[in-house]
Amino acid sequence: MSVQTIIDHLRKLIELHDSLVHVSKQKTEILKEGNMDHLQELLKNEQKHVQAINQIEQKRLEAVHQWAETNQLDPTTITVSTIIEEHTSGADQKDLEEVTLTLAEQLMELRRQEDLNKQLTQQSLQFVQLSLDMMQPSIKNMNYGKTKKQPDTSAPKRSVFDSKA
Repeated sequence: MSVQTIIDHLRKLIELHDSLVHVSKQKTEILKEGNMDHLQELLKNEQKHVQAINQIEQKRLEAVHQWAETNQLDPTTITVSTIIEEHTSGADQKDLEEVTLTLAEQLMELRRQEDLNKQLTQQSLQFVQLSLDMMQPSIKNMNYGKTKKQPDTSAPKRSVFDSKA
């Protein structure tokens, strides 16, 4: 098995991650608008992308495993990085290194975009919580004045029954 199969899987991952970054940017705009219906649709679309990425990633892992077995190496210790550094040369090494770096850049961009979306979501939740708190005052604020009736110390204390009668 050649390294080209691994490279092909990595290229597919790059395409899927590029599409996922686009979806993430759309999510940012929808979060800014506050349109929950579109957000629900977009999250379904995002889930489909994630499932496709997981399937291709699984195929990539299998390809690395098969490549290691074909080259009589331990499949549990072989990674794409070790293939680049120790087991390839020439055009294969250059192509594999290039797609790996491109995928890493895609992942970093996706992480930055999702961090922004996380912050926007947290701010939206804080705003909603603040709005709810303002609309529903707490029980403490419902009573005006003293919370407990204080006994008047200046008046003499009398029993309910007067025993001197």
